[in-house]
Amino acid sequence: MGTMNDQIKPLPEEGPNTIALFLGLYLVVLAFFILLVTISTVEETKSKKVMDSLSSTFTSIVPPSADLQSFKSKDGDVLAGQEFQQQVTGIFATALGIDKVETVQPGRQMRLLLKADSLFFQDEARIRPAMFPLLDRTVAALSSRPSGLRYDLEFVIGTPTAEDGKTMPTEETLEVRRAGAFADEMNSRGIPPDSVAVGMRPGHVGEIVIWFYTRDIEKTKLQFTEEDRFKSAL
Repeated sequence: MGTMNDQIKPLPEEGPNTIALFLGLYLVVLAFFILLVTISTVEETKSKKVMDSLSSTFTSIVPPSADLQSFKSKDGDVLAGQEFQQQVTGIFATALGIDKVETVQPGRQMRLLLKADSLFFQDEARIRPAMFPLLDRTVAALSSRPSGLRYDLEFVIGTPTAEDGKTMPTEETLEVRRAGAFADEMNSRGIPPDSVAVGMRPGHVGEIVIWFYTRDIEKTKLQFTEEDRFKSAL
């Protein structure tokens, strides 16, 4: 038998506290990232280039007659324009004779394609009575523009060209009478006078394109320079 001293063995030494070590490393890494965020600065030039690149990439195609302008607005203006577009889409989505209702630029531009004989009696400049309810609802939508915005309608009808195939005929044609009849009908139903315009384009005979626009009132005002004011005073 061994002695009592031989039977008592020393306890092993305790190792380092692993949890405390892990927590310490975690706090060091966290402090490092907080320091990076604190001393970092935003490079305005690079940010602007990125925003310009995104804007140019996702810019919608506008018709040739429209001016290409940079657009900045409040979110409320865009939402108001989108709500107007939804109203117009709802008006014409199920109407007979409508070929297409298309949003060209969300909150800004949309267009409606239809056959001329769907809106007018064949070979006449007289609008079909079945289209009157749609015109009334369109006038109501155009008239409900919020403060600071205007809703505009542009009626464009295809017209035959002259013998050279390039210019439009100078005499009064069926298309000219139809464009005038449409403007008169919309005015008689109470559309804001500054919200409707009519025009013609060579070719595309028998086709009508109706553009709907949401515009900022301030940007549609004429801007006169001091030289213009001086000339007008003379």
